[in-house]
Amino acid sequence: MPDHDHHHDHDHSELSDIQLRVRALETILTEKGYVDPATIDQIVESYETKIGPKNGARLVARAWIDPDFKAALLKDATEAANSLGHVSPVGSHLIAVENTPQTHNLVVCTLCSCYPWEVLGLPPVWYKSAPYRSRAVIDPRGVLHDFGVSLPADTEIRIWDSTAETRFIVLPMRPEGTENWSEERLAEIITRDCMIGTGLPAVQR
Repeated sequence: MPDHDHHHDHDHSELSDIQLRVRALETILTEKGYVDPATIDQIVESYETKIGPKNGARLVARAWIDPDFKAALLKDATEAANSLGHVSPVGSHLIAVENTPQTHNLVVCTLCSCYPWEVLGLPPVWYKSAPYRSRAVIDPRGVLHDFGVSLPADTEIRIWDSTAETRFIVLPMRPEGTENWSEERLAEIITRDCMIGTGLPAVQR
């Protein structure tokens, strides 16, 4: 696992400050009747399940059908992401790690919840939890099993520890039977969990 220096206790103070500001603003706007709490929930849900993950899914789908883009993504994922106009600029350095039959990649943040929300949306609650963060390092195969991911016994599982400066996106293997699929159709089967390593792209039979 890469040995990263978690700068300033992993920027916990900055993250919690942002969260406090958001909560305070949400409360003020709601109390003054400027915004409906349901609207805020809808916005949050969009970033969690739609906007962010769809950006990441486009990166993966493009890499599956375009060898040159795949090479660019694996070389410098930040630059590759920014080269697609519909993907928001990634503030921190983004690194893409590729799954192969021999290697499966799993992303964890051992000290907090650093996360490339621009391409993955908002982090799920379990990603921030101590059990996930610790077990992913100690027993990654068991964690994957809990998520319904069963890998061959000889597949190596690599753990990537994201930091405030360096974050990861997993490039999953393209499923069999999708050879003639369009980029748009491919993007539909690429979930947030696939790009963290806790899931695999699934083709409905």
